[in-house]
Amino acid sequence: MAPRLTVFFIVEPPRYELMACHLAASLREQFGDSVALVGYCPDTKIDSVSPDVKAVLARMGCEVRPFRVEGRFSPEYPHGNKLLATLEPRDTEFSAFFDSDILCLRPNRVENIVMEGHVSLTPAASMVWGTGKTWELIYSACGMEIPQDRIRLMRQAGKRERIPYFSSGLFSFPEQHRNAKGKSFPQVWMDIAQTLDAHPDVPGKRPYLDQISLPLAIQRAGLKWNILPEEQHFILGGSLRGEPLPKDREIFTVHYRKWEIIKEVGLARQGKDMLARHAGVRRIDQIGKSGPAADSSAA
Repeated sequence: MAPRLTVFFIVEPPRYELMACHLAASLREQFGDSVALVGYCPDTKIDSVSPDVKAVLARMGCEVRPFRVEGRFSPEYPHGNKLLATLEPRDTEFSAFFDSDILCLRPNRVENIVMEGHVSLTPAASMVWGTGKTWELIYSACGMEIPQDRIRLMRQAGKRERIPYFSSGLFSFPEQHRNAKGKSFPQVWMDIAQTLDAHPDVPGKRPYLDQISLPLAIQRAGLKWNILPEEQHFILGGSLRGEPLPKDREIFTVHYRKWEIIKEVGLARQGKDMLARHAGVRRIDQIGKSGPAADSSAA
């Protein structure tokens, strides 16, 4: 049975190409062959991707594809790589973007992270950008009304609910959906992001442009948001830095930001074991060597 979902992520040297290998191994471990995997790299850096990384990903059935960056944002906007990757064509019913610094920890199913007619995602951990007045400006700039919905952010203090603001670190969407103007969700998201990026009165929009444009794009695309359980996108670090991973919760996916945080919560061995099972090595630079893969504390 052909996969219904493509999971895609960024493979960019030097930092994200190593993380991408561990992510791909964890996706194969927890989703098996029920998902297709694609790694994207800016076309200006595709020739710099390590041959070892390409070989490791190939062993897991993951192709590395370039996307064009020149002239897409002015000035260049590295955080916008996920928007550009999202715009690339894929042929599955759904696609899901995962930040490269994510690990999948337990067996999962496609049905848990997708929903027809919705973008599935989690609230942002916090909001250091913007105020109520800023949101009014953002929606007005795009000719839209602020939605009536309110949500709680993942790590917010207090009980007051907020204007919807989501993490762009993990989300899924239906690929074939088109709005009344015939545009896909990725096309609408890019349009909204560029409108806000060009607006002279929108303050502090970078590097938050991808996230502040996301809820508007969902609405203008004619979709709704499906808020996933935190266990499907558990964000480590920040206010939780130094705390162990909760043992009383079935956490499927962690977003770790830095490999040292993976070590702190005791997940480094699991990450390396998954890489060994699906790529045959415990360290990426061992791919061209013969013999059993040796352990290492380095990513």
